[in-house]
Amino acid sequence: MEKYYIVDSSILPESFDKVIQARQLLESGKVKQVSEAVKVVGISRGTFYKYKDLVFLPEENMMDRKAVISLMLENQRGILSKVLTTISETSASVLTINQNIPIHNIASIVISLDLSHFTGTIDNLLGKIRQVDGASNVQLVSIE
Repeated sequence: MEKYYIVDSSILPESFDKVIQARQLLESGKVKQVSEAVKVVGISRGTFYKYKDLVFLPEENMMDRKAVISLMLENQRGILSKVLTTISETSASVLTINQNIPIHNIASIVISLDLSHFTGTIDNLLGKIRQVDGASNVQLVSIE
């Protein structure tokens, strides 16, 4: 993950605002297709796809944020608990945990997180989870 900044929109290209407008048209159902949304706001499809997952209004980016992480854990008592404690220390909330049965003494885990009250950065959280003895292949799957 990269660093995030809050900046005054007056210093940003106008296309960023139009990407947000196009996404809002799609989310509200006022238009059905990306081609319609970009035509209404006056940007190209390429511009929309380039920035659609990168520009947000503060309330979009800061409220009800969610992330999904995946990792591999050795089949040892207490390792998942240590990972959950690490997550809890950042004020993130666990929404779901999907754990497969261990194969060759390694279990794959997928955890979805509510980041509404999250403190810190995703990179730092992933780094802390990687430091848990027995945790490996820690990756960010998605974030919204």
